[in-house]
Amino acid sequence: METRQKVIIVIILLLLGGVAYVYFFGGDSKKAEKQIDINNTPKTSVVDDKPKNPENVSAIAGLGCADWKRRPVAVMQPADVTARPAAGFSDADMVFEMPVITATINRLMAVYQCNQPTEAGAVRSSRHDFLPIAKSLGAIYIHWGGSHFALDKIKEGILDNIDCTGAAGNGAGEDVCYRATRVGTMKLEDTSRVNVVKAFERAKALGYGLENTFSGYPHQDEAAADSRPTGGHIRIGYPGAGEVEYYYDKETNTWKRLWGNVADTDRNNGSRIAPKNVAIVFSRSEQIEGQYNNMQLGDPWYDQTDSGEAYYYMNGKETKGSWKKDKSSLGSKFTFFDLSGNEIKFVPGQIWVNVVEPGTAFAWEPGA
Repeated sequence: METRQKVIIVIILLLLGGVAYVYFFGGDSKKAEKQIDINNTPKTSVVDDKPKNPENVSAIAGLGCADWKRRPVAVMQPADVTARPAAGFSDADMVFEMPVITATINRLMAVYQCNQPTEAGAVRSSRHDFLPIAKSLGAIYIHWGGSHFALDKIKEGILDNIDCTGAAGNGAGEDVCYRATRVGTMKLEDTSRVNVVKAFERAKALGYGLENTFSGYPHQDEAAADSRPTGGHIRIGYPGAGEVEYYYDKETNTWKRLWGNVADTDRNNGSRIAPKNVAIVFSRSEQIEGQYNNMQLGDPWYDQTDSGEAYYYMNGKETKGSWKKDKSSLGSKFTFFDLSGNEIKFVPGQIWVNVVEPGTAFAWEPGA
């Protein structure tokens, strides 16, 4: 075969290969684009959307409160040692804590419904993994800037938010987001605060809905004092001072929290942080750009999985189960299940959710 013929054959093969690649992996960008439902309408429902609690009872914490119909407000907060003790966690109905840099740094999102502190913070930047969770709770999302992964999605109008930087016209004045007095080892970013009461008023001015739409989490009665165990210890080996421990207190039926081997308290009132419920959910993490990571928690943009293993702690005991967040819908409920596939019934009170990467040290020592 002549050299010229060989060259022509090679060119034809390269062209065919390019066409095949475009057909299978590229092609029309609209064809490859995911069609995301930003409302709470998952394609495959894993749980009904009927209210889980009676009237006059909050949807999240399951406690009777005057503002049980009020829409939740979710606030981004750091795990930085210099920002501790944090302000406002004792008033939260629910808290989500998870890595924002794989095996390095965590961030938290406190969710307020029954109680709205006038000082919560520090307030920190948004990360995209928290957006579907805030959406699933029907919460107004408060943050101080954010990663481009998060801000790009927020700009698409996927959820109601208040940006303390004042971006996109939906920020707030100094009566909503402000700087506290800088003390001790605080960095400037550690002084960032939000007045949740004023933020709710700002949400009204922005035209956001103010009534709760979240169906809620089901609840059970607290165990009688004489049937509760004595002791019980949970340890989550987040790196460095991020390590978290919970010690069960029989008398109060709570889990007293240590953060970096220090008793965790609320800067506002000195109260010990002691949730009634602790949920440990396992999720794989990977870096997606520089310092930014992605947790496989069922977001519709980057995740391949939307469920995983989980452990629940209430009434001093452990319950094994799973979690599910249907990634076909941004607003699908973040749901907690037991091994029989029934929704977990929490004890009325604060729920603290720790998202843990596989390989992170995790230990449970049951009480007597």
